[in-house]
Amino acid sequence: MKTHTASPKSFPALRRLSAAAMLCCALAPAAVPATAWAQPNDEAALNFVGADIESVVKAVGHYTNITFLIDPRVKGTINLVSEKPITKSQAFSLLASALRLQGYAIVSGDGYAKVVPEAEAKLQASPTVVGGAQSGPKGDQVVTQVFHLNHENSANLVTVLRPLITPNNTINANPGNNTLVITDYADNLKRLAKIIAALDAPSAADLDVIPVRYAIASDLAAMVNKLMEPGAGGDSGRVTAVPDPRTNSLVVRAPSAARANLAKSLIAKLDQPTAQAGNVHVVYLKNAEATKLAETLRAVVSGDSGAVGGQSGQGGLASLGTGSGGGQMGQSNLGGQGAQTGSTTGGPTNPALSGNSRSGSQSTLGGGGAAGFIQADATTNTLIITAPEAVYRNLRAVIDQLDVRRAQVYIEAMIVEINANKLSEFGVQWAGLSGEGHTYRVGGATTYNNVAGSNSIVNLNGLIQGSTGASAPGSGLTLGIFKQLANGKLGLGAVAHALGADDDSNILSTPNMLTLDNEVATIKVGQNVPIVTGSYATNSTTGGGNPFTTVDRKDIGITLKVRPQISEGGTIKLAIYNESSSIDTSVASNANGLILKNRVIENNIVADDGQVLVLGGLIQDDSSDGVEKVPGLGDIPLIGNLFKYQKRTRKKTNLMVFLRPVVVRNREQGMSLTADRYDYMRATQQAAAPEPSITVQSLGAPMLPPLQDGKPVGSGQLASPIAPAAPSVPEQKQQQ
Repeated sequence: MKTHTASPKSFPALRRLSAAAMLCCALAPAAVPATAWAQPNDEAALNFVGADIESVVKAVGHYTNITFLIDPRVKGTINLVSEKPITKSQAFSLLASALRLQGYAIVSGDGYAKVVPEAEAKLQASPTVVGGAQSGPKGDQVVTQVFHLNHENSANLVTVLRPLITPNNTINANPGNNTLVITDYADNLKRLAKIIAALDAPSAADLDVIPVRYAIASDLAAMVNKLMEPGAGGDSGRVTAVPDPRTNSLVVRAPSAARANLAKSLIAKLDQPTAQAGNVHVVYLKNAEATKLAETLRAVVSGDSGAVGGQSGQGGLASLGTGSGGGQMGQSNLGGQGAQTGSTTGGPTNPALSGNSRSGSQSTLGGGGAAGFIQADATTNTLIITAPEAVYRNLRAVIDQLDVRRAQVYIEAMIVEINANKLSEFGVQWAGLSGEGHTYRVGGATTYNNVAGSNSIVNLNGLIQGSTGASAPGSGLTLGIFKQLANGKLGLGAVAHALGADDDSNILSTPNMLTLDNEVATIKVGQNVPIVTGSYATNSTTGGGNPFTTVDRKDIGITLKVRPQISEGGTIKLAIYNESSSIDTSVASNANGLILKNRVIENNIVADDGQVLVLGGLIQDDSSDGVEKVPGLGDIPLIGNLFKYQKRTRKKTNLMVFLRPVVVRNREQGMSLTADRYDYMRATQQAAAPEPSITVQSLGAPMLPPLQDGKPVGSGQLASPIAPAAPSVPEQKQQQ
């Protein structure tokens, strides 16, 4: 920055700058405060044509007694001409305006002013004004002003005001305290302050409560909202009618008095007594199930609480018990149909996981007589109510509160199982025979039960001698040293056997599903495995004839059964039954059949929306150490290892089950969740696609189509319903 301080000696030098420049002023002996610039007898005429900006700023600073700091990037010439004498404040404003035309700005400080490029002005310590204060810098000075809004949203005003701000200056919204922070020229801020004051006004909409005498408030609200919808172009004329079932009245909000009067007139015309005699009403339901709601309403009218429980409370968990055959499960009322659970246990025992039976579409009439009766039509999901007007109004109030959209819960379970099996064994076996040609021969051998292959020394002995009954040695490394006799017989030998094994498995299963609030959901993923339970022949005495084998089938895999219940506070209570079963491949199959592994978790938990909870698990660590040795010889240090067999095993099992529930309350959340899972599957398919090869022809791979606005693109499905075709010309003539 270049600093220029005005002094009496510098002013004559400026007179010699140009013959066209003339400045007449009466210099004050001391600095004059900003409020005393405009004095009647202290005026001067400015006449700078093609003068250097730095010299002009220096001259104006000398006249106004202001110290200017000039940025080195401020270069060029300027024209500053006044037709008549002006005051000091007018001279300062005229200089600021002329600099603004050149792309520069003046930022006032504490007793000084800075001349900087316009783009840098907002970064300088410019004066700050809070609220709509009238005092402060004026003219073309860069100022920062904070506006506090009382009614309008600050984020909405940013969109409206941004085009009115100069390109190099800024406007920002603070949603926390609903304020606007604008940095711009002082004159432009005055204009913006008036615009903000006009926009930050309370809404002209007023609330009116209109009582409904004959009609039902909820019916009128839907009709008024539909008839009073604004035309294409915006929501400026929207009228909103909200029913109050308790008082059977409408709360109407309109943007203007004219629209409010139009809504009142429409409500008055619709709120008329019916001309037809009778008290039969048909109520169309939007979300609730007519059959179940009819049972509830009949219980309310008749005062019999058992009317509902006797119909829908059946189908307890006893129906999920094991059948007489041991493997075939009994009939379940889950979802109104029998289901074969296929589990290796008796199924869930939690009453919350019992099925929800669905009663028929035509229910027994209850609460007849003066109280009326209620009939459900499951085909159209409607209620037919025959009741006096007062009773019908009360029932409609109950229906409006029960017929609401139910939230859904997306449940994602994570079953993690990590198994690690390690085995290490080592041993030496000896065998020997005395020489040939004797009636009696002396021989000996060491044999251990832990050796894989059961009897390695005998096996190798048979192999070398060419015995047909010998079997191959077991797994691992088996080394033998033998003495070959003259006649080809085995005289003395030793076998060393060593084996080490590591068996690790990492299994991750993530079953997930979406279900309604307070509804049981079940997902099963696995196989149906046959298990032999018995066999016999038709001719039991001789053993001949046709053999019969009885087979039972088991569902092996993962079963998840959940009933979520959403509370008003946002927490989710879940009744959970999780079963994970598989065939134990670590144990060799035997004549008695397969060996099944089964893990079951059944509990009740409370979780927050989106929270991951651990349901339970198992951490198991088994180890064994076995030694077989020859007494005496096996205890000798170092040499004793030649007369013993050692085997060590260790098995670690880590099993954990996690669960994450997510509440889906509206269509947008459901679409977002579906798109996330859909994109995950597409990414997995793309990663699994075969790589291009020069030797094998590319046959393509199945791929999900991309998802756009919740609809597959290019999948052959219709993106939107097809409009009905217009009738042909002959048909139109026939209609006429």
